[in-house]
Amino acid sequence: AWDALGGEKRARLLDRAADLFEEHREELFSLCIREGGKTLPDAVLEVREAVDFLRFYASEARRQFARPLPLPGPTGERNELRLHGRGVFASISPWNFPLAIFTGLLAAPLAAGNAAIGKPAGQTPLIGALAVDLMHRAGIPTDIVQLAPGSGRVVGGTLTAHPLIAGVVFTGSTETARMINRTLAERDGPIIPFIAETGGQNAMIVDSSALPEQVTRDVISSAFQSAGQRCSALRVLFVQDDVADGMIAMIAGAMQALKVGDPRDLATDVGPVIDDDAKRALDEHLDELEKDARRIARLELPPETGHGSFVAPAMYEINALSDLNRENFGPILHVVRFAADGLGKVVEAINATGYGLTLGLQSRIDTVRDFVEQRARVGNFYVNRNQIGAV
Repeated sequence: AWDALGGEKRARLLDRAADLFEEHREELFSLCIREGGKTLPDAVLEVREAVDFLRFYASEARRQFARPLPLPGPTGERNELRLHGRGVFASISPWNFPLAIFTGLLAAPLAAGNAAIGKPAGQTPLIGALAVDLMHRAGIPTDIVQLAPGSGRVVGGTLTAHPLIAGVVFTGSTETARMINRTLAERDGPIIPFIAETGGQNAMIVDSSALPEQVTRDVISSAFQSAGQRCSALRVLFVQDDVADGMIAMIAGAMQALKVGDPRDLATDVGPVIDDDAKRALDEHLDELEKDARRIARLELPPETGHGSFVAPAMYEINALSDLNRENFGPILHVVRFAADGLGKVVEAINATGYGLTLGLQSRIDTVRDFVEQRARVGNFYVNRNQIGAV
């Protein structure tokens, strides 16, 4: 019945859900701050992106599902393509965008005429619960979108192994994506689609033509906003040797202005990481960097951060990207210097990591832009701006 409703009517319900998200934004801000540890500016951006997802997929429902799409054919014959929902999708989302990605991973299957079961991250179920409640209030039937909170191993594992699931959409770690992929391969029933966005060793390349003030602004926001816990957050900064000393010194100076503390405080720039397990892993990585890398800057944590999972924003110089064997999901920036004639090797090193989510470039030379754009194997390429918060 939901599939038969058609794209236009489903789009209206998604747009109504977007309206309700905006009407209830203060409640959503509050939950993002208290459950997800987000600062208020990040909570505002979170709600904006969730609304953006709802309205985008509503427009796609109108474009692709409102009427048959004509296809070419021989004279006297009419050929049409009609798109339909597949069934029930499992939508498994992460804690770092507990409203935006959670909403997007539900809105897409719903727009396409599917039912969807939303599994929020174990750390952020209240945000997911309010989002689904608002969808129900908008008129999307309770049979069509449902909440399945719980641990990933129990709830996520049960959903992905279920023979009646018609597809899985997922955002999270590469390790979990591989586990889901294996589960789907072993299950009985039809072969179903699995759409996954996973982590990445996101880099930014800075050449000698880049404006230092702009680089500093964009590096600080890319690496430390949201406590470095964005899918696209900057992890590794490549700086051309000729300008590295001055550029690094300016970034280190700007880091000193960051205020770490309670995310409810409007003056806070960097809040906590999501939980104690995340803090423990990041602290262990910082201990390794203290032994094997050169410390450029590491902020002192104020006394009030003794209660909570806070990690001090830090910047370390390493020898090569290959020194890192995994993504470190927090406010830690790694710096690598490269020679003026070594840009090709930098791009090769980034491609060799096997990750391809986000790459930034700071350069005022068009041929450099063209060179990197043609060779980098990434999904998002940002030039002369920060690499988070695309609108």
